[in-house]
Amino acid sequence: MVERVLATDAALELIDKLRDMHGPLMFHQSGGCCDGSAPMCYPAGEFRTGASDVQLGEIGGCPFYMSSDQFEYWKHTQLTIDVVKGRGAGFSLEAPEGVRFLTRGRVFTDEEADALAAEAEAAS
Repeated sequence: MVERVLATDAALELIDKLRDMHGPLMFHQSGGCCDGSAPMCYPAGEFRTGASDVQLGEIGGCPFYMSSDQFEYWKHTQLTIDVVKGRGAGFSLEAPEGVRFLTRGRVFTDEEADALAAEAEAAS
């Protein structure tokens, strides 16, 4: 199975720390521009997802979503969530820690894209 979203060890460590502080968590890939396009971490259920959101997978046991419109642009890309020093914009839980989550991406290989297409077809 091809994963659409992954996390670095540093991101997983921060997720564990934030979960210890805040309880269950969730992520939503913000669709803004520049710093506004960061992955946002919230207490589970604080950010309301709806029919226009797609769950890409989980990182550190936390569901990871993005809007279906944004997914159309990113569906060919595997996302890796990392952590870098500095404060990002927004209300993400890591802001007071002096770090921010960052999305890195790479385009799926042809083989991975074929496997994702087969998974989607099998699911429908």
